[in-house]
Amino acid sequence: MSRLARIARAAALAVVATTVISCDRSITQTEQLPSLVASSLDASAGSWKMIVLSAPNQVAVPAPASITSDAYRLELAAIKSAQRVMTAAQRERIAHWSGGGVLRWDQVLRGLVARYNLPPAPRAGGSYPVPDASNPFADPAFPFANPPYAARAYSFVAVAQYEALKAAWFYKFQYNRPSPARVDADVRALMPVSELPAYPSEDAVMAGASVAMLQALFPAAVEEITRRGADQREAALLSGKASSSDLAAGLALGRAVAAQVLARMSTDGTAAAVGTPMQWAALADSARARGEIPWISLDGPARPPMLPNFGAVLSWAMTSADVVAARPKAPFSTSSAEMQAELAEVRRTVKGLTREQRAIALKWNDGAGTYAPPGHWNDIAAEYIRDAQFSEVRAARAFALLNMAMHDASVGCWEAKFRYFSPRPSQLDPSIRTEIGLPNFPAYPSGHSTFSAAAANVLGYLFPGAAPTFKAMSDQAGMSRMYGGIHFRNDIVEGSAHGDRIAAFTIRFAQGDRAP
Repeated sequence: MSRLARIARAAALAVVATTVISCDRSITQTEQLPSLVASSLDASAGSWKMIVLSAPNQVAVPAPASITSDAYRLELAAIKSAQRVMTAAQRERIAHWSGGGVLRWDQVLRGLVARYNLPPAPRAGGSYPVPDASNPFADPAFPFANPPYAARAYSFVAVAQYEALKAAWFYKFQYNRPSPARVDADVRALMPVSELPAYPSEDAVMAGASVAMLQALFPAAVEEITRRGADQREAALLSGKASSSDLAAGLALGRAVAAQVLARMSTDGTAAAVGTPMQWAALADSARARGEIPWISLDGPARPPMLPNFGAVLSWAMTSADVVAARPKAPFSTSSAEMQAELAEVRRTVKGLTREQRAIALKWNDGAGTYAPPGHWNDIAAEYIRDAQFSEVRAARAFALLNMAMHDASVGCWEAKFRYFSPRPSQLDPSIRTEIGLPNFPAYPSGHSTFSAAAANVLGYLFPGAAPTFKAMSDQAGMSRMYGGIHFRNDIVEGSAHGDRIAAFTIRFAQGDRAP
């Protein structure tokens, strides 16, 4: 055996030995994805507008070794050796990741949100503990991935992936190093391998950025998240899609971009979103001073309101002045004839609920233990992105735009909710039976209506042929809240209009982002 062959075999064995084999796929949904054959390389993506980074080359990526160099020949030999000793589990991971990394990471994130979307139980004395990021394994586990937290998490992960992939595309077409399976015919292509340059590896970029973001957002799941990243990188190498240096450069780039996005996340104001008992009392006092009945928690014992200061969190496409300008008008007074008519409508609707209406209420419930309303729209979007065969960078753009809009919707909606502090139907009339869980925050405007309208508008922009479908979904999602007995019609109507206004800011950004 030649010296080159011995080194290559040793490298191949090292790849196999250091692989993190993930037998537990509990945070990944089992949905099957066809192998991704992108409809376009999107070669210009390195010039698309950045969101957090100042430029695509803000993070330097050194030039790769030539494909004729001894170092690169060793990398190719290592891949061929590793392919000869692949296990069934490794082949399964190749198949799993061949459907697209962006889509797979969205599935992982939805699974994490569902797992951690659980409110804490009360202590013996009737108080509620607060999840602690510095002790994520305590009871309750950190985080409580409620709708605002979930919207923020979806947006930051999507933006980090998108920024990192645009940077990767910039360097890919600067260095133009082909994938190993295109350089050496003896390297088997076990995933679809296109003419997209391999250096830096987009799979490693996604793994580096996604793992860093998810570990920060869900620290109790660090080990599982780390395994997902290792799985993706190994699949790219063993499939002949990327060499070890392609992967190393991509991993470093993904992590460096994530560090920039995490710096923004750490100063976005979420740390103060819980508020204080004095602030909570002031919200109720302000409503009473206006002559209104203030919202109260109907949980027993009463819970603190959910993230009452989230309306001050940093938005993506809106300034704080934009948030105020887009705010919906004041709801009907709790003492008005309009409110009495609205209350009577909810009472009639819930009492005479049809089988179809109950099914709609449950379909859009998205309460505790689910991926939350923003996750529902990510699930919808994933089907359209998959069927459109978007490249990884274009898929990342779609998720980024969608989730930026829904994050901004959560900020705007929560700013209005806690400004008006309006009660829910069952507070004004305890005879109203709710078909779904009663959220622990004020009613007006409807959060699901705001999220859904914002999402439907952005998806309609991205997939104009399906815009009427998205609008119908959004309308149904809004009405599901009255069928469930937790919202008035005006909450839904004004929430939907609010979501329309918020989405316009994200669409305006998208129209000028230079993506064809």
